[in-house]
Amino acid sequence: MKQVRPPIVTVLGHVDHGKTTLLDAIRKTGVAAREAGGITQGIGASKVTSPEGSITFIDTPGHAAFAKMRARGAKVADIAILVVAADDGVMPQTKEALSYIKQNQLPMIVAFTKVDLPSANVEKARGQLMEEGIFFEGMGGSTPAVEISAKAGKGVAELVETIMLLAGVTGFTADSENPLLASVIETNRDKRGTLVSAVIKDGKLKVGDEISTGSISARVKGLFDQNNKPIKEANPSDPVLVLGFSDIPEIGTEITGKKAGQPAAVPVVYKKIKTQEGQLTLIVKVKSAGTVEALSSVLPKDAVVLSSGVGEVTESDVFLAKTTGATIVSFEARIPSSVKKLAETEGVEAHEFKIIYDIVKFIEDKIAGSKLEVLGKAEVLAEFPFNKTKVAGCKVTEGRIHKTDKLVLMRGEQELGVTKIASLRRGRNDLVEAKAGEECGIVMAPLLAFSKGDILVATK
Repeated sequence: MKQVRPPIVTVLGHVDHGKTTLLDAIRKTGVAAREAGGITQGIGASKVTSPEGSITFIDTPGHAAFAKMRARGAKVADIAILVVAADDGVMPQTKEALSYIKQNQLPMIVAFTKVDLPSANVEKARGQLMEEGIFFEGMGGSTPAVEISAKAGKGVAELVETIMLLAGVTGFTADSENPLLASVIETNRDKRGTLVSAVIKDGKLKVGDEISTGSISARVKGLFDQNNKPIKEANPSDPVLVLGFSDIPEIGTEITGKKAGQPAAVPVVYKKIKTQEGQLTLIVKVKSAGTVEALSSVLPKDAVVLSSGVGEVTESDVFLAKTTGATIVSFEARIPSSVKKLAETEGVEAHEFKIIYDIVKFIEDKIAGSKLEVLGKAEVLAEFPFNKTKVAGCKVTEGRIHKTDKLVLMRGEQELGVTKIASLRRGRNDLVEAKAGEECGIVMAPLLAFSKGDILVATK
């Protein structure tokens, strides 16, 4: 039997326009203050109970890299709240969010935030939205608007009331006896295993149920509510964490009851990728699956992702990086100390990041460094002791090596470090430069751990 279910509301808008702070005020939580760099970098759902009724909120990131995640948030929702900061007005992601709302024909409420700031200009922001084709109640249109100061609590209760009024007019129903229909919002891993964040659209989900996202099937081992407390079942409009998937389903896919004869999960096979000079091969590990796409969308074109996965960096990642010459980057995913030590021993670069801007800059700098003008190359043929240091006995294989050059020590495709020339000699004679075909002895400052067969690349 169909019954009215709580509305599912997505919160959209430009970065730093106060989306999470607004939800904090409604939920009385402190999510925004805990987010790395002050930006939401995942997508989650939570249920709020008010005197007017229950509402399920989907909080979506505002950073441009998370466009696909915002699109999914719009698709699963019944109502959209477009957050526009009164001091900034309409910005690029505001227009992007509007396009999602229009494409999905979602009922919309505009929330003008930060109205308490001296620079706030609600009328200007309202005019900009009207230029985008949004017409407000009382001005010839039907779109409700609420002015909000989340920090002061102004307009929060009015917004909740407006959501419930709009839901009452539209009417959202479901039947808990219907076949299960839920949407995957996010995935991540912890010590319990793979956790899938979902919102129930119809039917009911219980511990022990056999479920599927198409090619991936699972048996529900555990269900957890928004506070990570175990529950036995989830009903329409409930946000829930599902434990039981051995493989990670794609975000945005639908969860249904498993059908007879449905195929098991298809394992992912990583292929070896041929890279060109100037490209950087990466092994990417992240905390949640949605971030893989977000990160991929902002990577430089010369960054080649050999493999990507959810969860902490493993020894297998290190060995794959060693054999392929890849660099490991983890975004919000842990690198255990034992794995860090293994990476150091194997000469593999492994770096942790918590801010998307930082990881992109690191990759850009790494690629730029690999494109430095090569002035010459020398192969290390031998090692000699000299005044408590070591001399690399080399033969210049191309170009020339000048005593003022920087040297990049390469072992195969792996860059081991950058140094300068402290001394360039042949026998007892100091050299200004050594040309192709000539042998020389090089003392490095600082000294790098070179081996026979390594290549020293001279750059400016």
